[in-house]
Order: sequence, then structure tokens, then C-alpha cells
Amino acid sequence: MATQVESRPRSGLALAGWLVLCFAVAAVSSIISARSIPTWYAGLIKPPLNPPNHVFGPVWTVLYALMAVSAWIVWKTRPSPCRRRGLLLFCVQLGLNFLWTWIFFDRHQILTAFADILVLWVAIFLTIFTFRKMSVAAAWMLVPYLAWVTFASYLNLAIWRLN
Repeated sequence: MATQVESRPRSGLALAGWLVLCFAVAAVSSIISARSIPTWYAGLIKPPLNPPNHVFGPVWTVLYALMAVSAWIVWKTRPSPCRRRGLLLFCVQLGLNFLWTWIFFDRHQILTAFADILVLWVAIFLTIFTFRKMSVAAAWMLVPYLAWVTFASYLNLAIWRLN
């Protein structure tokens, strides 16, 4: 395992930065999806396990917080190619996460969104695998996110098949 090297004040700023990054993605995604939820999304046929709309906000809030803390923990480890690769993978999966929302809720391209979420799932898995080399805790913090994206993949595929 890598050792922690950053000073406390800089570390606090880094945590704030990771939180801002993750919640900026959350905020823009929320704005995009909010426009379609009462209109286009409301008219779609949903699968039996589709949760009520009010569940998604709290779940994503917890997941984005865990994601930010996970990235911060890895950021605090000694600089290395593995850390650089892990944080790059983290940013890629965060971009794919945002892209899914835009494709699904703004473009209404359900099948393309499903393709994106499959790539997102792989990116999260690779991020977990890479983070584990530096911090087991950071890796485990992303497991609920992977589980939720697995469930969201089922929902996405089912919505495509039903509509």
C-alpha cells in the first residue's frame, strides 16, 4: 500500500476540490434530468423494479460523496504512475457518468445510453481495481457505486426493451 504524504491544509483543499468536482457533475446532471423527468421520462414504460423518482436523489448524493472521498484518499497517496492512472480512470468514469445522463435524459437515446453505461461499468471496475493497489478503503468506497450502476444498467436495458 502507498503511504500518505500530503500536508493537512493542502489535503483539506484537495478534499474540497474532489467534492466540488463530483457534485458539479451531480448538479449539471440533475438539471439535465429534471427537465425530462416530468415529461418524457414520465411517459416511458418502466420495469417492475424501477424505484420511485424520489429515491434517486438521495442515493446519488451518497454515491457522489463516497466517490469524492475515495478519489481524495488515493490523491493523498505517494505520487506514482498507478496513482496517476487511477485518478485518470476516476475522471474518465465521472465523464461517462455525466455523458449517460445527457444521452438518456437530454437526447432520449436509450440504447446509446445503455452502451455508455456498459462502458461506465467497466471504467468503474477498473478504477476500483486500480484504487485497491493504493487503498483498500478507497476501492471499497466505490463498490456501492458499481452496484448502483449495475442496477441502473438493468433499468436502462429494460426501459429500452419496453419502449
